[in-house]
Amino acid sequence: MSDLDAFRSETRAWLEANCPPEMRQPVRDDEDVYWGGRNATFKSDAQRAWFEACRDKGYTVPSWPKEYGGAGLSPAEAKVLREEMAAIGARPPLSSFGIWMLGPALLHFGTEEQKKFFLNQIARGEIRWCQGYSEPGSGSDLVSLQTFGEDKGDHWVVNGQKIWTSYADKADWIFCLVRTDKANKYQGITFMLYDMATPGVSTKPILLISGNSPFCETFFDDVKVPKSYGEGIPAYVGEINRGWDVAKYLLGHEREMISGADSSERGAGIGAALSRNAGGELDPVLRAELAMFDVDALAFSAMGEKFLDEIKVGKTHPAYPNMMKYAGTELNKRRHELLMAAGGSTALEWDSEETRGGAAPRAWLRTKANSIEGGTSEVMLGVVAKRILELPGA
Repeated sequence: MSDLDAFRSETRAWLEANCPPEMRQPVRDDEDVYWGGRNATFKSDAQRAWFEACRDKGYTVPSWPKEYGGAGLSPAEAKVLREEMAAIGARPPLSSFGIWMLGPALLHFGTEEQKKFFLNQIARGEIRWCQGYSEPGSGSDLVSLQTFGEDKGDHWVVNGQKIWTSYADKADWIFCLVRTDKANKYQGITFMLYDMATPGVSTKPILLISGNSPFCETFFDDVKVPKSYGEGIPAYVGEINRGWDVAKYLLGHEREMISGADSSERGAGIGAALSRNAGGELDPVLRAELAMFDVDALAFSAMGEKFLDEIKVGKTHPAYPNMMKYAGTELNKRRHELLMAAGGSTALEWDSEETRGGAAPRAWLRTKANSIEGGTSEVMLGVVAKRILELPGA
């Protein structure tokens, strides 16, 4: 038995012993997802047990080094863990923008003291983060942002507004793009980290067509942001006025997250599952569409694994995250279109207990934002045409 085979056997045994049956069920509502943070609560004892077991094992961030709260797994071992968790339908123990976006940026650009300070708290689910990127009037042209930090020596005074800030009303801290030099468009942005409880920070939820409010407007009114949280722990990532470098790096990981490249949530199998649920009585045309979706989802999953393997060893094309984001967005929208079609008139029900408060139509409507957030589909296709296909005139 190879070392990797032995690791797979050990992983299966550990998951069997530590993943409660309840945590092997599909996510049905927001409370089924644990985000951590200083105000977090657990939906059930099973959710707590699963999170704590993974936290103690380093499996909330399995590929991060052990000194930063991870398990120190190699790329091959991390892939085995993903496969074995997917095989039993295990839910992620912790969902976090700190894990998906800020963490990779800190690992690449942060100081050693900064990594130890923030990454361990992220891995333990102690800080819930939100992202301060988009602003009114500066969507795809992100670099035109106007939120400004006035230099006061040992701190900045930040004024401005962000929009579409996911879960800002529930977040503890924000990683935020702030203009600190008005004379230089690209070299005048700083990537700051600060507490959402700081005086002058306020949020206002944005009601979506789905009836839910994951997005917020976020306002900064004379917010005092220190330049350091201790020796070697700057309140910014990378260099002052060079935050655009960090922002671009992080966007690749955000688009990977939106694409679902490392998730089984958008994977294949819905065709067979819906056919079973309907007693095999689905319309033949719909059954064919479901089968086609399953084939495409399996292809996307394989492409995602290839992408993740390449990005771990630094061999991926810099525009691949754009391609994955577009493909994952379209696949997810198509998935929910099919779920609605298979549900018939019942899927249109908005408020009943039988449909869990209209979970299906609300989720379907929510997917419409996938083609906007993290970079619009039009922008992604433009990047693919220019950077990957190298089409003339792109």
